[in-house]
Amino acid sequence: MKKLLLVGAVALFGAMNAQTKFGVKAGYTNSQFSSDESMEFEDVKMDKKGKSGFFVGGFVEHMLSEKFALQGELTYAALGGKYEGKFNDSGYYATLVADFKVNQIIIPISAKYYVIPNLAIYGGPNVGFTVSNEFEAKFKDSNLPSEAISEANSFLSEYNSEASKEFDKSLQKTTFGIQLGAEYNVYKGLLVDARYNIGLTDLDKGSESNIKMHYFQIGLGYKF
Repeated sequence: MKKLLLVGAVALFGAMNAQTKFGVKAGYTNSQFSSDESMEFEDVKMDKKGKSGFFVGGFVEHMLSEKFALQGELTYAALGGKYEGKFNDSGYYATLVADFKVNQIIIPISAKYYVIPNLAIYGGPNVGFTVSNEFEAKFKDSNLPSEAISEANSFLSEYNSEASKEFDKSLQKTTFGIQLGAEYNVYKGLLVDARYNIGLTDLDKGSESNIKMHYFQIGLGYKF
């Protein structure tokens, strides 16, 4: 009887092991804030831009059948939002960049469907925990005199310090979203993964501006 139970346990473990795979992934992110309100700085209109970053993490996939699977992940991602506005005065110009950095640990849970053995589409909810955040404003593409640039940078240095504190106070540190994506197995365990995340949480907890963060990511992974 003991031998039979032992054989059964080994067989069950082997079956679970065959159905469950682990992996790692890393790649590029492009995030953006969405807001009902426009942003201005010193009467200059600021336009929304995509913010480039990266992500790195690991995942576990459990096959429920030949076509369906569940996948859980743990990733670190450099996200946020960016705005740009251009000053023009008496032949001088400068582009101001306002960079909102939101670095998160994200836990996505996805239901996967394998269209063909090498191609899967997936979707599901995720929760993000902000581990660090910062605001930074800086000038670029400027033809201002060096003295004016030095004075402007000195002002921005003080402004950034205070703005970062206010950003930290108002920022919602836990966020929720929904990801939709696809995964393609290139060769053996090597895969390409792409997804779009739709943010559901208002990031500014102190106002009614309804600012949400969406992002696209693409990367390479390896499934063991």
